Amino acid sequence: MRSQRSIRIVHAALAVLVLLLASAAAQAAVYETEAQKEIRLVVGKSTVINTESKISRVSLGADDVVSMVLLSPRQIYLTGSALGSTTLTMWTDGHVSDVVDVVVTPDVTHLKRMIHEIMPDEHNVQVLSSGDSVTLSGHVSSATNLSSVLALAEAAAPEKVVNLLSVDGIHQVMLEVRVAEMSRSVIKRLGINFAAFGSNFSIYSIINNLTSYDAEKGIFNLTDNINMTGAYRTGNTSVYGMLDALKSNGLVRMLAEPNLTCVSGEPAEFLVGGEVPIPMPSALGTVSIDYKPFGIGLKFTATVMSTGRINLQVNPEVSELDYSKSVPVQGYEVPTISTRRANTVVELADGQSFVIAGLISDSLKENSHKFPGLGEIPVLGTLFSSKDFSSNKTELVVLVTVHLAKPVDMAAQTLPTDGFREPDDKEFYLFGLLEGQGGPGGHVPAGRTGAAEPGTVIRPESGFDGEFGHSWPN
Repeated sequence: MRSQRSIRIVHAALAVLVLLLASAAAQAAVYETEAQKEIRLVVGKSTVINTESKISRVSLGADDVVSMVLLSPRQIYLTGSALGSTTLTMWTDGHVSDVVDVVVTPDVTHLKRMIHEIMPDEHNVQVLSSGDSVTLSGHVSSATNLSSVLALAEAAAPEKVVNLLSVDGIHQVMLEVRVAEMSRSVIKRLGINFAAFGSNFSIYSIINNLTSYDAEKGIFNLTDNINMTGAYRTGNTSVYGMLDALKSNGLVRMLAEPNLTCVSGEPAEFLVGGEVPIPMPSALGTVSIDYKPFGIGLKFTATVMSTGRINLQVNPEVSELDYSKSVPVQGYEVPTISTRRANTVVELADGQSFVIAGLISDSLKENSHKFPGLGEIPVLGTLFSSKDFSSNKTELVVLVTVHLAKPVDMAAQTLPTDGFREPDDKEFYLFGLLEGQGGPGGHVPAGRTGAAEPGTVIRPESGFDGEFGHSWPN
């Protein structure tokens, strides 16, 4: 009985020992898995792995990411072929001896050297390798250098660049544009048409088409050029005279000053004006409406360069409706649009101005219409001739000024409505004032000043005469 009991105790002890060994093996396997190694390779470069035991079998998870050559039972040669990661598994005597993660990363060392060589002043750019991507952090001095750094990083890791860079300095640009034009015109005209009717004859002149004769009604149709007519009758004879005499001087002054602010590198535009409907004839006799914009417009894209200069692509435009050259379209009078437009690229520093466009135009036109022979007779030939003279002179200048803009306190701003007060009945009806002169509202709010001394506002003496405009904070 004792021998059987001893045998049972030995069997139980052996069973416990087997369980302990299995548990220890499992714990060792878990430990090896948790202690799994990692090898980092740069794409295009190689390394040699030395193992403690002889390797009987080797396997790669992705041979397109890493290429492998077994040099000896204890040495493995690995080369990074493409960005990515894979697993290298090694067996010894039929069991797994080691599992290694192999990560192929971009060549950030080469990228750092390129950034330093091309932009030696950028000392605050950090280049990190995160898996198969490149992470950029820190800050650069300008948007131009930011684009250059991103281009270099994209070449090292195409479509795998994480951009965490920020740009130092001011990157809001305010553009002031001034369009100034002076136009002078001189017109002189002198023309005579006449007509004589009797019982047995009729004579009339329509030189230069100042008049037209309607034979059915027996009357003359006068044009807008005729500004004097006369008639003389004796018996059955009637004599009519039509005179076109004009001397005109015209002067046009135009000044447009659009201002606009935007972030560096972003386009901006605005239009102060409207849209005129233009009838467009279409098929089957129908008419569609197309709208054409007009007014004061400004489009520009400003980029702050690393040198502190501002690269400016600007397109100012000033247009207005001209009904003197309107075109009739199916019963509609369609006006023409007189436009001044410029489109150019310049480079300025903060606060500098540049004349981007200028025009001096001087046109002269003279016409003389005479009746052959009779028009050459001194003094009397004036009755058989028509003359007109026109001269136009135009001077146009487009000036741009750029500023690096900073946000300011609202209390420091001046608005066109500051200091305005509606007139009361006494001021409006008795004195004809369009703006109240005293009482509440007739002063500038605290902290807001115009172009005059602090606490005052520029106010016209009477009506709309006097100074006007706005000021920008320093």
